Amino acid sequence: MLPQEIIRRKRDGHALDAADITAFVNAMSSGAITEGQVAAFAMAVFFNGMKRDEAVALTLAMRDSGDILDWSDLPGPAVDKHSTGGVGDNVSLMLAPIAAACGAYVPMISGRGLGHTGGTLDKMDSIPGYRSQPDNALFRKVVHEVGCAIIGQTANLAPADKRFYSIRDVTATVESIPLITASILSKKLSAGLNALVLDVKSGNGAFMARSRDAVALAESIVAVASGAGLATTALLTDMNEPLALAAGNAVEVLNAVDFLTGDLRDARLEAVTLALVAEMLVSAKLAASPKAAADMAREALNSGKAAEVFGRMVAGLGGPADFVSRARHYLPVAPVTLEVKTPQAGYVASVDTRAVGVAVVTLGGGRIRPQDPVDHAVGITALQPVGALMETGDPIALVHARSQGDAEAAARAILAAYGFSGRKPRTVNPVLRRIGG
Repeated sequence: MLPQEIIRRKRDGHALDAADITAFVNAMSSGAITEGQVAAFAMAVFFNGMKRDEAVALTLAMRDSGDILDWSDLPGPAVDKHSTGGVGDNVSLMLAPIAAACGAYVPMISGRGLGHTGGTLDKMDSIPGYRSQPDNALFRKVVHEVGCAIIGQTANLAPADKRFYSIRDVTATVESIPLITASILSKKLSAGLNALVLDVKSGNGAFMARSRDAVALAESIVAVASGAGLATTALLTDMNEPLALAAGNAVEVLNAVDFLTGDLRDARLEAVTLALVAEMLVSAKLAASPKAAADMAREALNSGKAAEVFGRMVAGLGGPADFVSRARHYLPVAPVTLEVKTPQAGYVASVDTRAVGVAVVTLGGGRIRPQDPVDHAVGITALQPVGALMETGDPIALVHARSQGDAEAAARAILAAYGFSGRKPRTVNPVLRRIGG
């Protein structure tokens, strides 16, 4: 196998056969090809795409590059959710314990930040002691005993995707439907799931900003998952503003704890979270209808059972046993905070959500290079939603930064990202459409 020949064929727009794709993936996971060759392949796919059979082959090859988990010994269904990435998207932190509290088992294998979006794994790493990459024995133990575990890819789970993912992040090849499809599904197939639910984002903060592209991605994932033997459905959700009122790592964890305990629940975040949980429960055959599933999810949340499950998961993976009740004590805090004040009166009419995500990355909350460390303390909170009525000088956000200069730069970026109007804008249901099933 000559990697440059495979790259050339894809560069020239030809379909690759499964054997060539498998050989390239095997070389990628073994280190037999260079980072430049992987990047060139990604760029060739970015511009020329892949047919469904190619995407299935890429997905299965990356799945087969490592271990495949078996959850047949669980007393209930193994089901998971995946988001295509957004800003202030901490849904997984609430969804996993809510679903587990309803009888599902959620072995959630998550990724780190990609481009301008935050990563679930980076959020969990802000919890002191939390083992986000445990061995398989501990992972299985926590899933069995607690009902859910949020971890990252270990060296033995889809290792080819782990390398590919980090290179795509820094080579402007993220927004490729077949590559996103293969990346998501290779991890989920290696997790040994019975069913999968997708949260596919659409809007100015999503990788697929246009609705038609997001629909195409959702349909691609559902089709490729079907071809690979995994029952999958998708919800198309709105990302034309941050989903939570916080964007960052530790700040989103705190937002999730407040959500679970009932101290603060952002309306859009609640709508998306409960809709996805309901879809999971129906897919797992734990509820007969979306309405019954939504009622189960809300009861698990309001009763405090989901918060209890989250606390047990954190403790089971090495975090503090009293984390839920003392999250503010344990989470890292940035030394500088700065209010971002609105320059004019009016309603928040629009938010350049991608710009908010980029501001978090620039603060240190994301990566420019794969090897870059993440500052878990920095971020942005109190982000005002579309439709909020502001007076001149009211704060539209609070920046948490490592230095005053960083804080001021982020504040300028946020001011530029917000648009105002004298008329109240129309609100949008954040759950736009269901695809598949």
